[in-house]
Amino acid sequence: MSTPDGHREVAVARLWDAVTACDEQAAVEAGLAALDAGLDLEETLLDVVGVVQHRVGREWAANRLSVAQEHAATAINERVIAAAVHSRPRAHPVLGRITVACVDGEWHALPARLLAETLKLRGFAVDYLGAQVPTPHLITHLHQTGPDAVALSGSLATRLPTAHITITACQSASVPVIAGGAAFGSDGRFAGLLGADAWAPDARSAADRLATSPLPMPRRGRVLLDDLPHLADQEYTMVVRTAPDLVRAVYRGLEERLPAMRDYTELQLQRTTEDLAHIVDFLATSLYTGDDELFFGFLGWTAEILAVRGVPPACLLPTLELFATELRDFARAAPLLARARDHLGRTV
Repeated sequence: MSTPDGHREVAVARLWDAVTACDEQAAVEAGLAALDAGLDLEETLLDVVGVVQHRVGREWAANRLSVAQEHAATAINERVIAAAVHSRPRAHPVLGRITVACVDGEWHALPARLLAETLKLRGFAVDYLGAQVPTPHLITHLHQTGPDAVALSGSLATRLPTAHITITACQSASVPVIAGGAAFGSDGRFAGLLGADAWAPDARSAADRLATSPLPMPRRGRVLLDDLPHLADQEYTMVVRTAPDLVRAVYRGLEERLPAMRDYTELQLQRTTEDLAHIVDFLATSLYTGDDELFFGFLGWTAEILAVRGVPPACLLPTLELFATELRDFARAAPLLARARDHLGRTV
């Protein structure tokens, strides 16, 4: 006799095969077959589509799926969600109203879509605003609709400064915020750091929290520096403003230190520039949050990606040294880069 776990495993395997083959019809059939096998709609969305999408992200990060394959798989999973939702009747909302939105600059909207559909199944009225929602437009929407809470989704840690502005703006409009997504940390530490009223590790937990009791009303009059007083030194702002110059200076320094770069292809040179820009982004975000581990984690991931590309991860060491030279007068950035270099040097 088949078990629910067995049905889920079969559905996940079938959907994975379909999305990696870019077979939209087979993917939709896999999602509907999971429902027909006895999984309810929430299980199908979270434990089948959600699990497959998480695997897509892992495989992309490991360089086993290309950017194009990741985009195709995500688009197909969006269609599976739509087909599954439309195949079942929807209950009339009996609970409060929730606005679900992604942080401005955040294109990974599928986790937010899964949350929106889960909240609808639980009985909420939901305004799903999708990816990359500019904060002023979000606030206008809140004034027009008066929701009970905003569910703010973010996958990219580099969008945390923008998330902070968004959280504060929502609270200034008297709307509490529950934050979720990888950007806020596996333990939600950045949600707390940035003043969110609640945090949830996944869509099911977020729906449980919102259904249990209303979020507390936010404290009025809070400003960004209340949460992060170290931002008064302006280092984050100065690094962000000078980012293009930093990338150019370090790129020139690497050309002098790493003769192998003279034989790089155009694609390799482009990737090098992109990698340097990402390092600046994560450095700036670490300065914003005051969290070294965010920067260390990114560098460890980058070292793994470089190894997959056939680039020695040790090339990150002179890179960090060059950044430290450029930022030698920065009281927090220069020591952070030195700590990062020491940390990375023990692993590469």
